[in-house]
Amino acid sequence: MWNELWNQYWKRIIGAGIGLFFGIIYLFFGFWDMIVVALLVGAGYWLGKQREFASGPIIPWDRIWQTIGKLFKPYR
Repeated sequence: MWNELWNQYWKRIIGAGIGLFFGIIYLFFGFWDMIVVALLVGAGYWLGKQREFASGPIIPWDRIWQTIGKLFKPYR
Protein backbone atom coordinates (compact mmCIF):
# COMPACT_ATOMS: atom_id res chain seq x y z
CA MET A 1 0.00 0.00 0.00
CA TRP A 2 2.74 2.50 0.94
CA ASN A 3 4.68 1.75 -2.24
CA GLU A 4 1.60 2.46 -4.36
CA LEU A 5 1.04 5.78 -2.59
CA TRP A 6 4.71 6.72 -2.97
CA ASN A 7 4.80 5.77 -6.65
CA GLN A 8 1.67 7.77 -7.42
CA TYR A 9 2.10 10.85 -5.20
CA TRP A 10 5.83 11.12 -4.51
CA LYS A 11 6.10 14.75 -5.61
CA ARG A 12 3.22 15.82 -3.37
CA ILE A 13 4.73 13.91 -0.45
CA ILE A 14 8.15 15.52 -0.93
CA GLY A 15 6.56 18.97 -1.30
CA ALA A 16 4.57 18.56 1.91
CA GLY A 17 7.68 17.23 3.68
CA ILE A 18 9.70 20.27 2.66
CA GLY A 19 6.89 22.54 3.84
CA LEU A 20 6.75 20.66 7.16
CA PHE A 21 10.53 20.96 7.54
CA PHE A 22 10.46 24.73 7.11
CA GLY A 23 7.42 24.95 9.38
CA ILE A 24 9.29 23.15 12.16
CA ILE A 25 12.26 25.49 11.68
CA TYR A 26 9.93 28.48 12.15
CA LEU A 27 8.43 26.91 15.26
CA PHE A 28 11.79 26.29 16.92
CA PHE A 29 13.49 29.55 15.96
CA GLY A 30 10.55 31.92 16.28
CA PHE A 31 7.18 32.23 17.94
CA TRP A 32 4.76 31.46 15.12
CA ASP A 33 1.20 30.24 15.23
CA MET A 34 0.28 26.83 13.91
CA ILE A 35 -1.53 28.52 11.05
CA VAL A 36 1.83 29.51 9.56
CA VAL A 37 3.00 25.89 9.77
CA ALA A 38 -0.20 24.70 8.12
CA LEU A 39 0.23 27.27 5.34
CA LEU A 40 3.83 26.18 4.76
CA VAL A 41 2.83 22.51 4.59
CA GLY A 42 -0.04 23.42 2.27
CA ALA A 43 2.26 25.48 0.05
CA GLY A 44 4.72 22.59 -0.12
CA TYR A 45 1.92 20.20 -1.01
CA TRP A 46 0.60 22.60 -3.66
CA LEU A 47 4.04 23.01 -5.23
CA GLY A 48 4.51 19.25 -5.27
CA LYS A 49 1.12 18.84 -6.90
CA GLN A 50 1.95 21.49 -9.51
CA ARG A 51 5.20 19.69 -10.34
CA GLU A 52 3.28 16.43 -10.63
CA PHE A 53 0.92 17.75 -13.31
CA ALA A 54 3.22 20.19 -15.12
CA SER A 55 6.37 19.33 -17.00
CA GLY A 56 7.66 22.89 -17.17
CA PRO A 57 9.22 25.09 -14.50
CA ILE A 58 7.30 26.15 -11.39
CA ILE A 59 7.64 29.84 -12.33
CA PRO A 60 7.29 30.38 -16.11
CA TRP A 61 9.92 33.14 -16.41
CA ASP A 62 9.82 33.16 -20.23
CA ARG A 63 6.09 33.90 -20.28
CA ILE A 64 6.48 36.54 -17.55
CA TRP A 65 9.26 38.35 -19.44
CA GLN A 66 7.26 38.24 -22.69
CA THR A 67 4.26 39.78 -20.94
CA ILE A 68 6.40 42.49 -19.33
CA GLY A 69 8.05 43.15 -22.70
CA LYS A 70 4.67 43.59 -24.37
CA LEU A 71 3.52 45.98 -21.65
CA PHE A 72 6.59 48.22 -21.91
CA LYS A 73 7.07 48.02 -25.68
CA PRO A 74 5.23 51.33 -26.31
CA TYR A 75 7.69 53.14 -24.00
CA ARG A 76 10.81 52.20 -25.99
